[in-house]
Amino acid sequence: MTVCILRGPRAGQSVIDHALATLKKRGIEGWEADRDAPLTSITARLKETSLLVTLGGDGTFLAGARIAAPRGIPVLGVNLGRLGFLTEVEAEQLEDGLARFLDAKYRIEERTILQVTLSRGEKTLARAIGLNEVVVDHSGDARMLRVEIDVGGQAVGVIDADGVMVATATGSTAYALASGGPILEPTLKDLVLVPMNPFALTVRPIVFPPGQQITLSVVRGPGEMRIDGRRGRAVATGDSVRCGSHPRRLKVVRFSPPEEFYRRLGEKLGWGRPLVPKN
Repeated sequence: MTVCILRGPRAGQSVIDHALATLKKRGIEGWEADRDAPLTSITARLKETSLLVTLGGDGTFLAGARIAAPRGIPVLGVNLGRLGFLTEVEAEQLEDGLARFLDAKYRIEERTILQVTLSRGEKTLARAIGLNEVVVDHSGDARMLRVEIDVGGQAVGVIDADGVMVATATGSTAYALASGGPILEPTLKDLVLVPMNPFALTVRPIVFPPGQQITLSVVRGPGEMRIDGRRGRAVATGDSVRCGSHPRRLKVVRFSPPEEFYRRLGEKLGWGRPLVPKN
């Protein structure tokens, strides 16, 4: 068994050394990688990796998810940031978390991963995956995009908006929530489409069942495509963005029970917490 320690910008060398030392005490080989390093630099070592540990905040967890999900590697998130909604343990619980994984005292929670293809006619311009969402929006000016939406070959409609987002259940509590989308329980396979500041007030988010391919065709652009908040890619008028579920789901290491998600909604996001304290 080998374990990859994926470090984010907040991870100091002392934390990394502590993780590697903990693994060494158990006779486990550990190796470290930078979340912003080219994937090609670590691909060979990932073939023999049994666990990927992310050291950082939710951004580092998202990076780890994109690396681990297609390879079937479980991910254990260690929070060194401020929010840490996706991560499982805090920094001071790192040693205990690794011990519980090695002693098989955990459960695996599966999350849907987005698979995205940007096309221009018959030509494929880019392919990528993401855990949270794909966003197609205007490229900085005040002009609205016009986007044609197709689901599984069925025309849904054409909308004018600042942009359109397709999110997984995991992403429903991130940018999609801030844009007025619904909260989905994280293990659901559904996808949610969230119009961003639509011109028509009747245009509202839609939840689609698993297995649907959602295509966003830019009728009037230009725009930009971003996945999990990363640097965008230009989208021209006539381009289309096709998104659906990746055939493999992300395996997330959990020690807490499934209902812990609802406690996190209140603790991390303030859901269900009254603005006026109770008497």
